[in-house]
Amino acid sequence: MIGFLAFWLGACAGSFVNVVAWRMPREESVVFPRSRCPSCRAPIAWFDNIPILSWLLLRGRCRRCGGAISMRYPLVEGLMACLSLALWLRWQGSPLWSALAAAAAADLLAIALIDWDTGFIPAALSIGLVVAGVAAAPFNPLLRRGTWPAAVGGAALGAATGFLLCWLTAEAGKRVFKKEAMGGGDLILLAGIGAWSGGVGAFDSLMLGSLLGAGYGVGLVARGRPRLADPVPFGPFLAAGAAFNFFCLLPLGWPFLTIR
Repeated sequence: MIGFLAFWLGACAGSFVNVVAWRMPREESVVFPRSRCPSCRAPIAWFDNIPILSWLLLRGRCRRCGGAISMRYPLVEGLMACLSLALWLRWQGSPLWSALAAAAAADLLAIALIDWDTGFIPAALSIGLVVAGVAAAPFNPLLRRGTWPAAVGGAALGAATGFLLCWLTAEAGKRVFKKEAMGGGDLILLAGIGAWSGGVGAFDSLMLGSLLGAGYGVGLVARGRPRLADPVPFGPFLAAGAAFNFFCLLPLGWPFLTIR
């Protein structure tokens, strides 16, 4: 029963992530007005706004005008629902932490979508991730701190480590490739990841994100789509590495050191 509730609340969070990802880049309120059809702009009734189910029942069409509603909406809702359920299953002994981790995952998903669409990471989301990570530190089993002050200090140190790692990587990329390798949004994002998973988690996210991003870029080049010089948003891959951290932290030094 609790697992179903975690799944459903995750789907609702995914619905809100869709709103944030659409409206924030357009500088619109994420609260008012209520959801509207992207084609006719008519308000969507509550019974047509049930996560996942409404899209399936309406076959991806607006009830009023028949305009198409992107499949991305139920996919995001489903992904967030699965993440929420998986976090509950991973941290059943700490329900508060599983809820906090799910909220952070929703923030990361919104960042990933916006960066993918626009190449820009809103400061409000990434700075909010830093602040929330420090505030949630006393309940965070990833930081392994005995007292509240130690946990908060560990989160702050993780944020500083993440920022420094990203800055060093950006500087190295600039010197080697003679162009910007990362944006300022990536620096704050990795600081936020460090606040939630410590310096080790920030390193893991950077490595995982780099591998995923490189694989994606090589795949596109192999299909003849972009050139190697074309920019690829890095935020979604960092966010994917951060989500992985909530389930497992890899050893410091991975993948350069052998995992035993």
